[in-house]
Amino acid sequence: MKQPSHIFTQVRTATKKAGGSTNNGRDSAGRRLGIKAHANTKVTAGSIIARQRGRKWYPGENVGMGKDHTLFAKVDGVVNFSAHPWKKKKVVNIITA
Repeated sequence: MKQPSHIFTQVRTATKKAGGSTNNGRDSAGRRLGIKAHANTKVTAGSIIARQRGRKWYPGENVGMGKDHTLFAKVDGVVNFSAHPWKKKKVVNIITA
């Protein structure tokens, strides 16, 4: 038996675009790096002078470097930034009074 030609089949179409996945939506907190005690600032022994990744600043006189490259004061004194005499390096020193 032949079907009548006036009967149509209904086709549904999407009303919204498919969601899919995305690679965004993640971020980490800032690491709070940088200079903590600026030039001509009085610091006590053990004070953190700078937090850094790698050796952006190098320890000079009376300054120590931690295993994560944190610079800290070994003695009480005043922070002083200078350039190495012949190398292109920034050096942090503590001047005692």
